[in-house]
Amino acid sequence: MNITHIEHIAIAVKSLETAIPYYENILGLKCYNIEEVADQKVKTAFFKVGQTKIELLEPTCEESTIAKFLENKGEGLHHVAFAVPDTAEALNELAEKEVRLIDKAPRGGAENLLIGFAHPKATGGVLTEFCCPNKD
Repeated sequence: MNITHIEHIAIAVKSLETAIPYYENILGLKCYNIEEVADQKVKTAFFKVGQTKIELLEPTCEESTIAKFLENKGEGLHHVAFAVPDTAEALNELAEKEVRLIDKAPRGGAENLLIGFAHPKATGGVLTEFCCPNKD
């Protein structure tokens, strides 16, 4: 697998409005994008740290996987996303190596990325995302 860099680190939060000031006022980062991903029932906020991004995830409804995560684990690290040249190829390679997947095929994510997740039970307890730009 050709991982080029950590694309982002995602952090689940109850409220973007409450969380963003810490990153901006304390850490000195600038929120450059807030976006809702309706099909994932989540609202995101992004900050750049060098080549890597921090993504804050706020649920938009109680049925959101982020809402369930917050209920079970509280706020904190949700997943690590690795940039790859082709998300479908990365997921296929993982499947060939019998890695348990959440996504068998890429789907759309925030910032026009194609994303796919490996299950945390197969990755040492860390929800792991693989992503690349959507060229469509």
